[in-house]
Amino acid sequence: MLISISVLVLPLAAILIWRYPISYPGWWFIFGTAILHALYFVFLGRSYTYADLSLVYPVARGTGPALVPVIGVLLLKEILTTLAIVGIISVVLGIFTVYWWGQFQKVLHDPFRFFREAGARYALLTGLVIAVYSVWDKMGVSYVNPFLYMYFLVLGSTLFLAPYVYRTHGTKAIRTEMKENTGSIIISGLLLFIAYGLILFALQFSRVSYIAPAREVGIVIGVLLGTFMLGEPFGKGRVLGSCLIVFGLVLISLAP
Repeated sequence: MLISISVLVLPLAAILIWRYPISYPGWWFIFGTAILHALYFVFLGRSYTYADLSLVYPVARGTGPALVPVIGVLLLKEILTTLAIVGIISVVLGIFTVYWWGQFQKVLHDPFRFFREAGARYALLTGLVIAVYSVWDKMGVSYVNPFLYMYFLVLGSTLFLAPYVYRTHGTKAIRTEMKENTGSIIISGLLLFIAYGLILFALQFSRVSYIAPAREVGIVIGVLLGTFMLGEPFGKGRVLGSCLIVFGLVLISLAP
């Protein structure tokens, strides 16, 4: 997917870099976001290896925006309002509802089971990376055109991920994947470029604590797709938990 973006969007990137040259601080942010997004794709891929889409997606996408205000407190000395605290609590409750629904008896016997399962751990790591790159990219797009920033983000992530993918799966698996899913790879690549490019564009004009939660409305859609299209279990609980997550993210975005 990242390779397809790197090739298809190259002409646009060439025009943008000619129109909007990148200064030194911009290259520093591009390098950092490439590393962060490489980690994001590794952790997200590992999450999907060990757990359902309807479990991983809300945990990963909900954790990130909920952590953004916390990072603001720890690093930027910001103050959490009551509304933001309630929102964070709602997100946490939603995450545990998504994971625990249908397994309450098991959880009562083993409360720390959530943190020992590989899928949940990788989903939480994915959320942590989302929180960090959200803040990092907010600063980065003040130096680089958003869509040019997105292109080099993708290109850099591709270069960092290539050795990992080659070592983990080998050339045969890569050739098979590209041959059997060419159309899906290209379409998803273009959708990714447009979607996150628009997020980066929005970050130029609004606070990251507003944008990060707003983009996570898709959590419920992701859970519904996993439940009804992929036939994953615990549909009602995961939809309920996802709604709690979205509700909490709305409260965080409304907090002064």
